[in-house]
Amino acid sequence: MSIFFPISRITAAAWMVAMASASWAAEPLTLIEAQRLAAGRSQQLVAQGALTAAAREQAVAAGQLPDPVLKFGIDNLPADGADRGSLTRDFMTMRRIGVMQEITRSEKRQLRSERFERDAQRVQAQRQLTLANLQRDTALAWLDRYYTQAMRELVQQQLEETRLQVQAADIAFRAGRGSQSDVFAARSAVIQLEDRVSQIGRQSRNAGLMLARWVGTTDADRPLSGSPPWQTTSLQIGVSSEHIKQHPDLLAISAEIDTVETDARLAQANKQADWSVEASYAQRGPTYSNMISIGVSIPLQWDQKNRQNRELAAKLALVDEAKARYEDMLRNHEAEVRGWLNDWQTGKDRVARYRNELIPTARQRTEAALTSYRTGKSDLAGALAARRDELDTHMQTLTLEMETARSWAQLNFLLPEHSMPAQAKEQP
Repeated sequence: MSIFFPISRITAAAWMVAMASASWAAEPLTLIEAQRLAAGRSQQLVAQGALTAAAREQAVAAGQLPDPVLKFGIDNLPADGADRGSLTRDFMTMRRIGVMQEITRSEKRQLRSERFERDAQRVQAQRQLTLANLQRDTALAWLDRYYTQAMRELVQQQLEETRLQVQAADIAFRAGRGSQSDVFAARSAVIQLEDRVSQIGRQSRNAGLMLARWVGTTDADRPLSGSPPWQTTSLQIGVSSEHIKQHPDLLAISAEIDTVETDARLAQANKQADWSVEASYAQRGPTYSNMISIGVSIPLQWDQKNRQNRELAAKLALVDEAKARYEDMLRNHEAEVRGWLNDWQTGKDRVARYRNELIPTARQRTEAALTSYRTGKSDLAGALAARRDELDTHMQTLTLEMETARSWAQLNFLLPEHSMPAQAKEQP
């Protein structure tokens, strides 16, 4: 007695089980929701938001004049003689109080404020980079779990069928209609499939653990819902340098260039020293006149060649360094994105070839082997081998689709503001 089900039905059943699992739970986890949960849980985004707020607060403070300095003291207090320690008997003794204010030029204050604004823009660009990486990594984890679960369901269905085949082969052997080798072949196939289920189960659990890293353990245990829309991406029409320049990584370096350029302008402005003005009132003894003093302090930049000029040269060198790093990063991202695009396009073609050619051919071979076994022209081992090869073809198709979907995720979540285009909505 032989019990076989077409593997196409098994595949369909596996996908139906994988998809139907979403309906068993009240709140299935979609890809978009997983990304929202990951963004909501990210403490790095919170930290970078706080850094941005801090830099903008500093920008306001840096644009103000320095605080005035209150100065008070006693001048010319007698240290010995008959007037020792007296505040009033010696005509030179004065009790003094005054205030000093550094007059920082408005250009410098504006540049210092701008410097912190540039810091805020740089941190904001880094926050966008963090968000893009978070969305991409969450999508990769979600895809890994999605496909490993589909693989596990497929193999589990095949395992159940093969267990029935063991029973059928055993009954046929006892009734004298089959051979003992058929029983051993069916049992061997069951053991191999059980081992395969264990292997894929390990991969599925690892994928769940990685997904939990982003969305939390409770949400990672929820069934997945929605088919990943890996067939389309906003970059499928081509990649331009202008598009790549919007990558948050490059925007962060661009903001860093603005920061060091502001530092260079500030170093140039520092070649003109800031003055300080001071006014004080000095009180003497009752028989002497009180005094008013007014003064101006001017730093003497007598060695600009080795001080201010060197500082300016250092800032300009940092500008050159940041620009060179930007160009190198731009080339790296261009090559990287074009590689992902090539992998995605090639993967789409290969998946179509597997679905339209290899899978139907493997199914026909299984049917031919099954017919040969039923007519007594071959043993059960040959039919099981054909069935195993067809299963391998389906597994290879799922693996290839997962790899293609991963390339899609790298492309589709390159920029956080373009993460969810209209064609990337989850399919029912």
